[in-house]
Amino acid sequence: MHFGRKNLPKPAESKGARPALDAKSVIREARYTFVRGLGWAGVMSGFINVLQLTVPLFMLQVHDRVINSQSTDTLKLLLVIAIGAIILYGILDFIRALIFQEMAKSLLRRLNLPAISAAMGVALEKGSVQGTQVLRDLSDLRTFINGNTIGAPLEAIWAPIFLGVMFALHPYYGIAGLIAVLTLIGLSLLGDLLVRQITKEATDANLRNIGDIGSTVSNAEAIEAMGMLPALAMRWRLSQQHASELLDIGNARSKGMYSVSRSARFGMQICVLAMGAYLVIQGETTPGAMIGGTVIMGRLLLPFDNVTRDWRAWVSALSSWGRIRNILEERQSEREIEPTPRSEGPLVVDNLVYAVPGANVPVLRGINFNLNPGEILGVVGPSAAGKSTLSRVLVGAAKPTAGGVYLDGHSTYLWERGSFGDMVGYLPQSVSLLNGTIRENIGRMRHANPRKVIDAARAAGVHEMIGRLPLGYDTPIGAGRHTLSGGQQQRIALARALYGWPRLLVLDEPNANLDAEGEASLLRAVKQAADAGAMVVLIAHRQNIMQYAHKLLVLQEGRVKQFGERTDVIRSMTQDDDNIKSLPTVKRNQHNGGAA
Repeated sequence: MHFGRKNLPKPAESKGARPALDAKSVIREARYTFVRGLGWAGVMSGFINVLQLTVPLFMLQVHDRVINSQSTDTLKLLLVIAIGAIILYGILDFIRALIFQEMAKSLLRRLNLPAISAAMGVALEKGSVQGTQVLRDLSDLRTFINGNTIGAPLEAIWAPIFLGVMFALHPYYGIAGLIAVLTLIGLSLLGDLLVRQITKEATDANLRNIGDIGSTVSNAEAIEAMGMLPALAMRWRLSQQHASELLDIGNARSKGMYSVSRSARFGMQICVLAMGAYLVIQGETTPGAMIGGTVIMGRLLLPFDNVTRDWRAWVSALSSWGRIRNILEERQSEREIEPTPRSEGPLVVDNLVYAVPGANVPVLRGINFNLNPGEILGVVGPSAAGKSTLSRVLVGAAKPTAGGVYLDGHSTYLWERGSFGDMVGYLPQSVSLLNGTIRENIGRMRHANPRKVIDAARAAGVHEMIGRLPLGYDTPIGAGRHTLSGGQQQRIALARALYGWPRLLVLDEPNANLDAEGEASLLRAVKQAADAGAMVVLIAHRQNIMQYAHKLLVLQEGRVKQFGERTDVIRSMTQDDDNIKSLPTVKRNQHNGGAA
């Protein structure tokens, strides 16, 4: 059975659809914030660098003027000016630090929500490790901006000020300073060439190790029960050793280049001092200029030395920003449209195709069916038929490769997630509750109406069970908190799906951990939701919960093998012995009274 697109409203014509969150705008505003803050910090750095000339110029004037003239009045005046300049230097340096702090806070404020949204999308598609990497990048970027590393290049930009003073003292000083600066820049570039690739390989290897360990820890019970820890520990050790070796090579190269850079800086300062002494002997400059030129030379080279030392921090920060920008651009907010009012229309799946990125064979191929309000659809089929994937696509947790899923004419994937959440209840195959209270979990982590929370709990048959917990609905659950059994978690997750009586209810293996009492409560909840006008999609292997289904969808190898009214599908299946084997319970129930 096929339902063509000609009967469907176009998604682009959805009510008031327009982009609510533009990734390019977010990136542009974040970049503008950073550049503007960096510009102000750069201006401050110019004044700070000028004020840093206070010490060498004070030394020069004391040596050449005060000592020669024996004037204490001149010394007092110079001292007052120098102290005032140093105080002003401290004030401006503090203001620059506040600018960096405000930059970091502003960037975090602009990027936080888009980054979290992107992280959730990546976690859905590629796993939690890749998703959390986005948040780590954001934290690393903030730490970098708040640190002292970011200021070194800004000070290096104002190197011409010091070079100009050195040329004013004597042309040889200026030439020596210019040669020294170019030498340090060359060493920095050489160090980057030696370290960049090896550091990237080490970072990638470390991320893979973190992902492997994270996925392994989630299966701690099986590992402990079957004695798999020694073998896994050996695998971790080998992979970590490889990553550690790469990191050690990168650190060794980086530290080696920094040592060469520092040695070169100290050597050039000694050469400038020796050159100054020679010029004093030749009568071409004064002893004060010799001392001042040496101090200015050290100050000139210091930011370049810091840039060499902190170059990897800059590269790492740029890499973090690049990953954040790329993920925001790749996950351009195609699904973030204007909130849509609660609708009453049917669910239509039109020529749906879904393929895992990089896979040659689609998981779902040409799925077509519709479901009207108040109807219950049972989805059955062998393992790996695509049932759980279908449930994820139905609720917009996965993007269709082709075709689409439409609820009242709106694409479930493109629907703004806040208003879509009011329309949909979802119970995934792998149940997981969030850190918080039971009330917060059932209420979907919102400031939920207590009456609606209790209504959902009653519908799921867990109200009395919750009342027996230490703090009732306020019992905290999650990591390190009150532990619930698998059946209790599944029933609370069912209450969460039922909260607010959604229009579309998708339940994937909802009875997997339930006993007879829990299964009876599930059946009552499904019947009650359908009677209230909801469309219910039930995915299960235990066919007895299909007794209330109005329609059946049989999936096999990602294709629709049978779809239609439950009795029609059962009648068709009983005519094929192979199909009977694939659905033994359906046939048995049909002969026992027509229940599937």
